[in-house]
Amino acid sequence: MAVFGCTEKTGATYVEGLLYLDGNPVSIEIADGIISQVKPLAKGSDLPEVYLAPGLIDIQINGYMGVDFSDQNLSPDMMHEATFALWKEGVTTYLPTVITRDHERLAHSFSLLAETLHDEIISMSIPGFHLEGPYLSPVKGYRGAHPEQHIRLADWDEFSEFQSIAHEAIKLTTVAPEMEGAIPFISKCKESGVVVSLGHHNGTPEIIEQAVIAGASLSTHLGNGCANEINRHHNPLWPQLSNDGLSITIIADGSHLTRDEVRTFYKVKGAEKTILVSDALSFAGLPLGVYEKDGEIYELTSEVVKFPSENVLAGAATPLSKCIGKIMNFTQCSLGDAIRMASTNPATSWDSITWVRLKRVCAPT
Repeated sequence: MAVFGCTEKTGATYVEGLLYLDGNPVSIEIADGIISQVKPLAKGSDLPEVYLAPGLIDIQINGYMGVDFSDQNLSPDMMHEATFALWKEGVTTYLPTVITRDHERLAHSFSLLAETLHDEIISMSIPGFHLEGPYLSPVKGYRGAHPEQHIRLADWDEFSEFQSIAHEAIKLTTVAPEMEGAIPFISKCKESGVVVSLGHHNGTPEIIEQAVIAGASLSTHLGNGCANEINRHHNPLWPQLSNDGLSITIIADGSHLTRDEVRTFYKVKGAEKTILVSDALSFAGLPLGVYEKDGEIYELTSEVVKFPSENVLAGAATPLSKCIGKIMNFTQCSLGDAIRMASTNPATSWDSITWVRLKRVCAPT
């Protein structure tokens, strides 16, 4: 619950504001970290003009405020810093996202991230991890900023090793379905409880249908991770939009997708099958400029992070909260639907939402 106007009373915390679903004034009672009562207040009450809503859930975020979740020297203090900064943006739950790297670096990343699962301060905000790659398309454009030299075919033994190191906490993985061995890999992920999202791929309608039958249920940042020039009829966008078995994640920051793309995707999938993600990189929140990382040059602008050598976007520069206003402006959807796409939908993209628990009910000051 992202909240404002917190007050302490005997035995409980009370938060007053406007309910995000209808704008009516309410008082929320919180006892022992659990919402125990939501009580309507008389209209016209002298309340802060702020909305009360569930905390945002970001299932694709690579880092924040200079902290890279793939950093080989990632420390608990760095994870605290990033998590505290995200709390201030209303993101109370997130999946640290690790992208394509060699085997050793990915294994080490998960060993470091696994430590957060037992951290008394931030563990409730980190229910698991997202592995984006390395089982993606190696083709320029479709691979985006993922390093070509580390992209490889789906390998269940390798993935199982990562999962063991991560204490079985890899909840989501992005896969290119057209690559050799990808379909049986998707089936094994589904059987083991891992959500599979299709991304950075050039799958045909037939391949995409096979992937859905095998268990894929999401499309990763649809409209991105795609070549700059595609066939107007035969491309991976249309079959993912038309397939009712897929929900989509989108980066609605106003730069990764145009207004018309967001409007069209929303009209096809609706609020019930659309999930907002930030895809923020570690550069997000830092001063604008040019940065070097792992021997590559990135450009941080006020809107996005660019990858000049490939002429593609490397990721986003803003937190998930900024996408709320953008999608409302682009689609004219309600605040309730926007929050649904950034909170309820990512929570229920799993068969069970028992992993989504409230850690903090008052935004840190």
